[in-house]
Amino acid sequence: MKAQIKFLNMVNWLGGIFISILSVTSCAEHKTQSMDITDDRVTTAEGYDTATFATGCFWCTEAIFQRLKGVAKVVSGYSGGNVNNPTYEEVCTGTTGHAECCQVVFDSSVISFDELLEVFWKTHDPTTLNRQGNDVGTQYRSAVFYHTPEQKEKAEQYKEALNASGAFNNPIVTVIEPFKTFFSADGYHQNYFNSNSNQPYCRFVIVPKIEKFEKVFKGKLKTAASN
Repeated sequence: MKAQIKFLNMVNWLGGIFISILSVTSCAEHKTQSMDITDDRVTTAEGYDTATFATGCFWCTEAIFQRLKGVAKVVSGYSGGNVNNPTYEEVCTGTTGHAECCQVVFDSSVISFDELLEVFWKTHDPTTLNRQGNDVGTQYRSAVFYHTPEQKEKAEQYKEALNASGAFNNPIVTVIEPFKTFFSADGYHQNYFNSNSNQPYCRFVIVPKIEKFEKVFKGKLKTAASN
């Protein structure tokens, strides 16, 4: 658990930084469509694993995980709800039960699920129920949708250790649920930050998060984010 100890030592400093960044504006207020539509099919080759995380607006989640070495693909979409093939507008109402999330396809020989969990908990506020900054609703809940019993165990261990450490002033409300179904978001949501970096939400919310993230995880970054 060496990585976990290192994680707990750093989380106090990072917590305040990311909480303050999230208060600027709302993801749902910005629906500008980019014509840069990517192939949103997830194909998991032999030797690759999949993780599914929700940290609020999926544009932020995607931009962070795309930059990690060992991550082969990140797809924005929806999981945890009770409506088949929901639209973005339907999810934004908060009535479908889905969370905005990302499926992360990764090479476990390069980056482990433990390391992905470290990034997950360091790059959003896991203590605000159904909220990240100005993004409010169950669709913005903090969640780990585990694919295997091992992923469940690791996520629960990290959550328990964080709560016990007092790293946050409030209890962690991240839900840890079994993965069931993932629905890809429309093409204009894929690779959103890389295609729309000059949009106000990207400049004022996502850019500061990426800058802080890259300082902390500089040893785990790709030379360029291209997914």
